[in-house]
Amino acid sequence: MKSWHLAIGSFAVTVTAFSVGFAPEPTPAAGMADAYKIDPVHSTAIFRVQHFGAGQFYGRFNDVSGQFTFDGSSAESLTFDVTVKVDSVDTGTAKLDGHLKSPDFFNARENPTLTFRSKSAKLVRGATYSVTGELTIHGVTKSVTVNVEHAGTADQGQGKRCGFEAIFELQRSDYGMTYGIDRGMLGDDTRVIVSLEGVHGAA
Repeated sequence: MKSWHLAIGSFAVTVTAFSVGFAPEPTPAAGMADAYKIDPVHSTAIFRVQHFGAGQFYGRFNDVSGQFTFDGSSAESLTFDVTVKVDSVDTGTAKLDGHLKSPDFFNARENPTLTFRSKSAKLVRGATYSVTGELTIHGVTKSVTVNVEHAGTADQGQGKRCGFEAIFELQRSDYGMTYGIDRGMLGDDTRVIVSLEGVHGAA
């Protein structure tokens, strides 16, 4: 606080100035993004390949686990660590499930899981993020970049929840899965849909 004395004619005036400081808004500390445990009941991984050069054949994995982080303030807060159990593959037909678990395809005995570990993320537009990470399928790990959409964050009275969905294409031959491609029985291009819902702070 400072004061100045001013003389104006026969009047003496004292002027006092107050200095008020405003602290800057705190920035989130590194590693403080909200952590969500993946809810396996409301999460799934779906794949699609062409069958016999005609229809589209779908399958899904019922066991999806892991966690992700996100605080909504920055793309840097978005991380994924996802594991899918190959043995949970489900086509609705036990015989086909058994074939997909065999060495012709996923080889569940030697490669029991599929995994994705993110390395970086950036905002593309709106609620869509570009996420780069390492995808492991059939024992082969490759770097991939996919668009991931934030589906929503809410608390309906049973804990805070957050959801994301990714739809992308890959070639299964890149991961050593070539069965049926040379004869045109099954396509190489594979569409993948991964939908995740996580519970905040779950143990």
